[in-house]
Amino acid sequence: MSSKKTTTHVLIPRQLVVYLRERSVVWQCRYSVDGRWQRTSTNERDLDNAKQRAHDILVEANVRKKMNAAPITRYFKDIAKNAIARMQSELDGKQGKAIYKDYIGIINRYLIPFFGKYRVDSVDYKLLEQYSNWRAERMDKVAKQSTIANHNAALNRVFDEAMIRGFMVESNRPKLITKGKKSERRPDFSLEEVRALRHNFDAWIDNGRADSKAVRALLKDYVLTLLDTGARPGKELLNLTWAQVEQNVAPTMELLNEVDPADGERVAWLKANRTAILKIQTSKTGERLAIGRLPTVQAFRNIAERNYSKTLDVMLKTRSTDGIFRFKEYLNDEQLKAGQIPRLLMPTSFSKLFDQYLREHSLLIDPTSGKRRVLYSLRHTYATLALTYDKQCQPLTLTKQMGTSLKMINDFYGHIDAVKAMHQLRGEESRQLIESGVVDERYDYVPETAAAKRAQRKAKSTKPKAKK
Repeated sequence: MSSKKTTTHVLIPRQLVVYLRERSVVWQCRYSVDGRWQRTSTNERDLDNAKQRAHDILVEANVRKKMNAAPITRYFKDIAKNAIARMQSELDGKQGKAIYKDYIGIINRYLIPFFGKYRVDSVDYKLLEQYSNWRAERMDKVAKQSTIANHNAALNRVFDEAMIRGFMVESNRPKLITKGKKSERRPDFSLEEVRALRHNFDAWIDNGRADSKAVRALLKDYVLTLLDTGARPGKELLNLTWAQVEQNVAPTMELLNEVDPADGERVAWLKANRTAILKIQTSKTGERLAIGRLPTVQAFRNIAERNYSKTLDVMLKTRSTDGIFRFKEYLNDEQLKAGQIPRLLMPTSFSKLFDQYLREHSLLIDPTSGKRRVLYSLRHTYATLALTYDKQCQPLTLTKQMGTSLKMINDFYGHIDAVKAMHQLRGEESRQLIESGVVDERYDYVPETAAAKRAQRKAKSTKPKAKK
């Protein structure tokens, strides 16, 4: 029979033990609650004091368990799950911030997989540096400052939870620093390129296969709405329902350069000035109202007609909770004869489809910066055109429309001379510039294979000749 170690003392069989680690003078405590063993330090060098502290730790743990005030373990994954539950509870009660959804995703995808096996109070600067390297490998890129700021905020939510539950004190809580690649503004489209972007859609749709025309038509309406509202690509529009849209008509009288032969007076024209009010619910910065002008109204009309064979006015009156940006499923003749009814589907590959459209019209790469354009470039284009051409556009009102901050507007568009007033969201000047003018032939539609051959010929013609 092995002799009992002098560095181990069982205070309560199968429930409470104090012991010394090798090369340590501070007594540790091991205790069991609900059949799960936990370890912590008593922070005592004297054995009698350590025994008393161990009893106190066990009592405190049982009290917390009875009051449901804390998890039984100090492990990061358990504290993180409680932090998630707290944020989700606040979201369900309409008290939480929209960004909590992002924090929850970061905790589940990054923080728990890396820190989960560690005790929450053992997270130090060395471990944080290891996490930074691990995250870069997982993301396959250097994280930007905004990404690191979100990760730090999510990590602080876990630390806050640990402090609330008494598992961390301020002295051993690491201070998180945001260092990363500075965010850069994505390339936008010039005025001439915007004209080409709009002009070439119809021919491109007609040229598509029968099973792709519906989703191509929806992409056109999606792109024109993004370009017209400055909304963020993704959830802001894809989660928008018919019940979250209102149509507004504000007629105005305009004098034309025509004279009525009957009385010699100039002819007046009554403009309807239709706008759509979008009640965006799913956004990075919470709920907001955004204004859609005539291009948005026309896009909604097209979708209502294609998917429901209804006018926009009738469709809005239904207060339907269907998503607006949906396309009708393609069915072949056999499926239609069998009585199968096409479903309305949410697009899943708009980014790739938009890439294809831009590539086939020589619009994918920004000629100035050499950077690749994406759907988010439409949001930057909206802001740039509004600040450049809409004479009464104020940055402050633009922040309300786009759901962003004045700092972001100043940081990304500070080089633009922003001018004044209150009708900026009507965007008459920029809209007229977009809709007028001739599209340069270099943006004409070319199938992808032909475009590749054209690029190869151009590369050969510019390749320097070898010296003899």
